[in-house]
Amino acid sequence: MILPGASLGILGGGQLGRMFVMAARSMGYAVVVLDPEPDCPAAQWANRHIQASYTDHDALERLASECAAITTEFENVPASSLNYLAGMRPVSPSGAALAVTQDRIREKNFLKSHGLATAPYAVVEHRQALGEALQQVATPALMKLSRAGYDGKGQRWLCNLAEAEKAFDELGGTPCILEAGVDIQTEISVLIARAVDGRVAVYPPSENCHREGILDVSIAPARVSPEIGEHARQITIRIAELLGYCGVMAVEFFIAQDGRLLVNEIAPRPHNSGHYTLDACHTSQFEQQVRVLCGLMLGDATLLGPAVMVNLLGDLWREDQAPPWDQVLNHPRAKLHLYGKHEERPGRKMGHFTYLGESVEEALTQARAIQYALTGGEPSPVREHGRADTSPKSMELAAADEMPYLPIITDTLCKP
Repeated sequence: MILPGASLGILGGGQLGRMFVMAARSMGYAVVVLDPEPDCPAAQWANRHIQASYTDHDALERLASECAAITTEFENVPASSLNYLAGMRPVSPSGAALAVTQDRIREKNFLKSHGLATAPYAVVEHRQALGEALQQVATPALMKLSRAGYDGKGQRWLCNLAEAEKAFDELGGTPCILEAGVDIQTEISVLIARAVDGRVAVYPPSENCHREGILDVSIAPARVSPEIGEHARQITIRIAELLGYCGVMAVEFFIAQDGRLLVNEIAPRPHNSGHYTLDACHTSQFEQQVRVLCGLMLGDATLLGPAVMVNLLGDLWREDQAPPWDQVLNHPRAKLHLYGKHEERPGRKMGHFTYLGESVEEALTQARAIQYALTGGEPSPVREHGRADTSPKSMELAAADEMPYLPIITDTLCKP
């Protein structure tokens, strides 16, 4: 075991890194952050910030020399860097697990090889493969970059070969996944912490609602049947075992209209949909990350009561004016978390709040009311439940490049 007083390292200084640092510091650990950005949010709480590239071997060696164990806050850290660090210090998750989950082609093929259901897909590694891919996948379909891309970025909707060729070129002509659109009831995610010895702590599924490809609201517990919840839990455990995973991980699922449970993506890290655990669980996902990294007993993942988490995006800042935070803070059951980012941009995650309710319905109603108050009383625009917006106007705007990205299939409406 690595006990308080030791130093821990983390690659990545965004909000997930910041919340890891806060959890570790509160438990008595020192933390060193390696991140190329000079003013990254995690550095505000860390004991030390090494400003360097994730592939800088000198910086990686300095990190290893100062820390007893090392983790990461996001999946786009090069797996080779984790492998390099693993030669000097305990690292979780492993570079091998990250190599699978940071590449959509490898991830989809991994799931398929183990008989785990996903949306129908085809691999597109070059432009000449588009015609064959469209024969395999029904349209409308979604083209996604195999690597990088998040919150709806690096994705394009398409309906025919001409649109597929344009989308492929716009995405840089690099390997992609072509994924069939799925008519879904809802999306859920399951968060798991898995220790080196295989012990697990699994959180209850959360129900996720997206707007313009970005997570808008998470509801815990998800409003799904016990059978679907348990099925998702067992699949999540199995994926973690198959990967030999050590750390905190989230698995996102689609629930199709016909009741099928489809694995959407694996996130090898704490997850946005798990932020409710900071306020509503015995042990937050970030404390679990510290516990796994240090070889401690896993914390209790019990949900103490219904909770709804709402993301706060840069769109809320208008003419450099901060949102009216009193609309959150005047509610004794609402918990505000701001990430210390200095630049507000549309679509950028600046913070979140969680509302702790007596029931899911009450928590969702109150959280939505606060959200609307923060936007000046205007309800958030939402799409038809579980369906892509392929209206002529939407497609026209997308074709004119007036959108940063197209609406994605996971846009869903959290119904009261």
